[in-house]
This record gives sequence, C-alpha cells and structure tokens, in this order.
Amino acid sequence: MKTTITHNANQYQFDLSKPLDISIPITSKKDNVNAWYVDSPTIEPHRDKDFVGSIPAGSSTNFYDISFNPHAHGTHTECVGHISAAHQSVNQHLKQYFFLAEVITITPIEEQGDLVITKDQLQKALGNKTPMALVLRTLPNSALKRNRQYSNTNPPYILEDAMIFVREVGVEHLLIDLPSVDKEKDNGALLAHKAFWNFNGEVRLIATITEFIYVPDSIIDGSYFLNLQVAPIENDASPSRPVLYKIE
Repeated sequence: MKTTITHNANQYQFDLSKPLDISIPITSKKDNVNAWYVDSPTIEPHRDKDFVGSIPAGSSTNFYDISFNPHAHGTHTECVGHISAAHQSVNQHLKQYFFLAEVITITPIEEQGDLVITKDQLQKALGNKTPMALVLRTLPNSALKRNRQYSNTNPPYILEDAMIFVREVGVEHLLIDLPSVDKEKDNGALLAHKAFWNFNGEVRLIATITEFIYVPDSIIDGSYFLNLQVAPIENDASPSRPVLYKIE
C-alpha cells in the first residue's frame, strides 16, 4: 500500500506494507536485554487463591501479570520527565507520531578510557541534513544487541557538546541502540540528557529520546519516515515501537 506524504512542501512516497521494525520486545526470558542492575521482566499467570490465569492450568482465559522497568527492559521512549522533579508524562507530551528521519551509523571512539560519540562524528554523518528525528546506529552492530546484559559494562555514550549540536540542528526525537545517551556511572550528571532537553533553559517538552533500539545492517543509512508509537502509560517513559518506512 503506497502512501504519499507532503512535508515542508516536498512530497515523499513510501509503502505501508513494508514496515522496518527497529524495536526490541520485552520478554520473560533471562536473556531479555537488560540494564541498570535490575532483574529480568516477569510475565506470568495471575494468581488469586485457587485461580491461575492460564488455560493450561485450567482457566478459561490466559490472564497474565507483567512486571518490567521501561528504562531497563527493551525499547522505550522517554521525555524530560525522566530527569525532572515534575515527572512529566511522555504519553501527554508526544502528540505527533510520524516524522521525517535520518538513519546514520557511527563507530564510537575512545576518549579517556570510554567509548564516546563526538560532535565531529555527528556533523560528518549528518552533513547539511536537519531531520526532525535522528536514528543512531553504533558499530559494531550485531543481533546480540537484542539480548545484551549492559549492567556494569560502561557502554558508549554521547558527549555533551555532541548532544548540543543534535539539539541545535533541530532534532526533536533521538533514537539510539544503547541503554542510555549518558555514561553508565556519571554521579548523576546526565549531561547529554540535559543538553538534549535544554534542561537549564527553555525546556523542550515535546522532545523525546528512544533507547534500546536495534537497527539491522539490512537497513541502510539514509532518509526514512518514522512511525513512533508508545504504550499509553502515564509515566516519564513507556515501551515503544519505532517503525521505519523507506522513502521511494
């Protein structure tokens, strides 16, 4: 099903029957992708006295309880409420769901013992493009990202001046295949988060960060339309399913 969209006076065509899902699902398996020192998610039948919400256990329906942390257990989209005492809800502030997006690939470089993404790298990868959404794939890239256990591994992160560049270019929605845009242990500095949301200035309430995506190598760098949907949960972050559509 081909669709044509007009964006900034330009027309773009893409095929709705060819979605490119870049989300990582939440499962109850021990190898569910994980970060931030928490246990795996649980998905299990609800129990109440003699009732077990499972058809194999004799129930007429499957009636399961799910316990997870959106920041630790799969693809999620967060708003400034993640770092704000006001605890704004991403469900309240994300009101548009289709965006022109650019997929770029970067190999983090070593600085002072860490692997980081720099302003220079982002400038070179973006060139003169100013997308509303930026999808950032890091190298090396492997399907193992879908199951990696990140706690205490000091994953790569984005430097503060690099994130200021992202904000100033006009990116409102940043998607990345890492557990965080910031260093795992930074004593609460959260420099990249704060830079992206302009936390110490006019806060960008509608801007979002989506973490824990996975972009297969079959998705080449370039321009796409992004459909970004979140579960309607009143929280700073919610499980999400970003889907790309190749522009034809």
